Amino acid sequence: MERVRGVVLAGGTGSRLYPLTKVTNKHLLPVGRYPMIYYPVAKLVQAQVTDILVVTGPEHMGDVVNLLGSGSAWNARFTYRVQDDPGGIAQALALARDFAAGGAVVAVLGDNIFDASIAPFLRRFQGQERGARILLKEVPDPERYGVADVRDGHVVGIEEKPAHPRSRLCVTGIYMYDQDVFDVIATLRPSGRGELEISDVNNHYVRAGTLAYDELPGWWTDAGTLPSLRLANELALGIPEDALPVPKHR
Repeated sequence: MERVRGVVLAGGTGSRLYPLTKVTNKHLLPVGRYPMIYYPVAKLVQAQVTDILVVTGPEHMGDVVNLLGSGSAWNARFTYRVQDDPGGIAQALALARDFAAGGAVVAVLGDNIFDASIAPFLRRFQGQERGARILLKEVPDPERYGVADVRDGHVVGIEEKPAHPRSRLCVTGIYMYDQDVFDVIATLRPSGRGELEISDVNNHYVRAGTLAYDELPGWWTDAGTLPSLRLANELALGIPEDALPVPKHR
């Protein structure tokens, strides 16, 4: 595969963090030393992905742009798109079609906080002729996430927020897709939650036999609930200040 472009998905209402999100976007809340959105951006830049699209809602787009700027402070280039209504992760990713310019993308949810580099997994993805690659993580509460059913080294299905998970392997918010992903999203219909589900995208690649996976080492958490936000803060404070390529502010 040719050069991969990055997408940070920072939309949604942040309802599970209300009232913290009454006046600001969830992804601008502090986590450790930095705003939450710094972490996924830094992980992309660290993996040499420097052409990055940031997708967020209309209410706080100005604040996000004011924080991140053009990308020059990150030695990167940022583009922005507005997700008018919170219609799901897949709907937000669809906004990257023109930005991807016919190439592959690596998308990271804006509330994902983790310590491992994604660079080795991105290299494996680039070594694939086609398809997708997702990163999995064993968690104590898989029912909160998309859950992967893995058999004989292959993902055979992904179930979104199951009441009775078939494994403890959740699908982290780190996704790598070839250029076909946008055509896949165009075929989706809203789920019972009224959203275009990213699990439906991943299951398309499962059925095609082109979904690869890795297990993410180290620690990982989302920061979308009050307990997970607290955990994210505790974990992020243990990251050395020079470990992430974030801008140095005065």
